[in-house]
Amino acid sequence: MAAPFAPRALAALLHALVAPVLALPGAVLVLVGLGVGAVLSWTALGPWLLALTVRGALALGDLQRTLAGRLSGEPVEAAGRRSAPGVFGWRRALLGDRAGWRAVAAALLAPFTTLPPLLAVTLGYVYGVLALAHPVLRHWNYFTVHDRDGTVRHVGLLIHGVEFDSWPRWTVVVAAGALLVLLAPRLVRWAGAPHRLLLRALLGPSAADARIRTLEETRAHAVEDAAATLRRIERDLHDGTQARLVGLGMQLTLIRELLTRDADRDRLLATVTHAQDNATRAIADLRHLVRGIHPPALDEGLETALATLAADAPLPVALRARISHRPSPALESIAYFCAAELLANAVKHSGAAEAAVEVCGDDRALRLSVRDDGRGGAVIGAGSGLTGLLGRIRTVDGTLTCDSPPGGPTVAVVHLPYPTAYEAHPAG
Repeated sequence: MAAPFAPRALAALLHALVAPVLALPGAVLVLVGLGVGAVLSWTALGPWLLALTVRGALALGDLQRTLAGRLSGEPVEAAGRRSAPGVFGWRRALLGDRAGWRAVAAALLAPFTTLPPLLAVTLGYVYGVLALAHPVLRHWNYFTVHDRDGTVRHVGLLIHGVEFDSWPRWTVVVAAGALLVLLAPRLVRWAGAPHRLLLRALLGPSAADARIRTLEETRAHAVEDAAATLRRIERDLHDGTQARLVGLGMQLTLIRELLTRDADRDRLLATVTHAQDNATRAIADLRHLVRGIHPPALDEGLETALATLAADAPLPVALRARISHRPSPALESIAYFCAAELLANAVKHSGAAEAAVEVCGDDRALRLSVRDDGRGGAVIGAGSGLTGLLGRIRTVDGTLTCDSPPGGPTVAVVHLPYPTAYEAHPAG
C-alpha cells in the first residue's frame, strides 16, 4: 500500500496535476497571439507579435520539458534552434525556425494530452482513497432517504439500488478502493504516455537534427580514435622498433670495427648473434604493430579471423559463424576488434571460464554476439571499455547492447547494418 505514495509515484502525481495548469493557459495565450498576429499581419506590428508568440511557445516548451524530466523521470532533449544577430535577425530566425512552430503545435495540443493523466489521478487516487475510507466516511458523507413508511435513513453509497453501507457489502467498496490505489501509479503513467510522446515528438530534436548530431558525435569519435591510433603507433615505433633498430645500427658499426681490427672470432660471432636477435625482435614488433592496425587473418574473411582469435584466447571459446554475404572490410575490422575487446573483458574483468562467439550476416546486417559465464555486472558507460566500443560502432550506425545481470552470464550483442548502397557478395 505504500508503493502508490513512493517518491517516484508522488512525482508523477505532481506532474499530472501541474501539467494541465501550464498547458491550458499556455494554449490560450498562444492561440490569442497567433490570431491577433494574423489579423495584424498586414501591419508592421503583426510579424513582431507572431515572433513573440513563437518565443513564448518555446519558453513554455522548455518549462514543460523540465517538468517532464524532473517529475516523470523521462527527460526530453532540447531541439536545435536557429539564431541570427540583430533584432530583425532575431525575428526572422524565430519565424523561420521549425523548432519554434513545432513548439507552437505542442502548446496547442498539450491541453488534450494532459487531461488523461488528470482523470487517472482522480480515478486512482481520489476515488480510490474515498472508497478505501468508505466505512469511516459514510458516517459524515451521506444523503438522506425517505422511505414510504415514513422512516428516514442515511445512505453513504448507493449503486443501482444496492446500498454498500452494511457489512459485508462495504468490504467490496474497500477492496475496490485498495485496488484503485494500488493501480494508481500505473494508471497515471499509462495515461501520461501520449503527453510524453507529444513532448518528445514536437519539443525534442527532429529526425534530421538527431541524425546530424549523431553524425557529429561519430565523426568526432572517429577523429579521436584515429588520433589515438596514430599516437599509439608513434609510441610503439619510438619505444620499441626504433630503439631496436638504433641498437642494430650500433652493433653493425661495432662489427665493422671488429672486422677492421681482426678481432677475436668468438667476440665477433657474439656481436653478430646479438645483432641478429635485435633484427628478429624488430621484425616481430613490426608484425605486432601491423596486426594491431589490420589483422592479416582478416584478408581471408571474418570467419577465419575470428577462428584465429578464438584459438589464441586464454580461455575456451566456442565459435559459430553463419555469414551468407561477406561484409565490407570496414565492418569486418570493427566486428573483429569488438570480438577481441569483449573476449579481453571476459578474461580480465569477469573471471569467465569459457566464452562463446556467434556471428551471422545476411545481405542487410552483421550481428556479433559474445557470451561468457563470468560474474556479470558489466555496464555500458561510466568510463568502461564498452563505451569505447559503442563509439566505434556508432561510426557505422551500429548498436551495442549488453545484458549482464549480477552473477552472470554476460551477453554483448553488436549489430552492424550494411550501407544502403552496399552490394553484397557471397562470402569467400
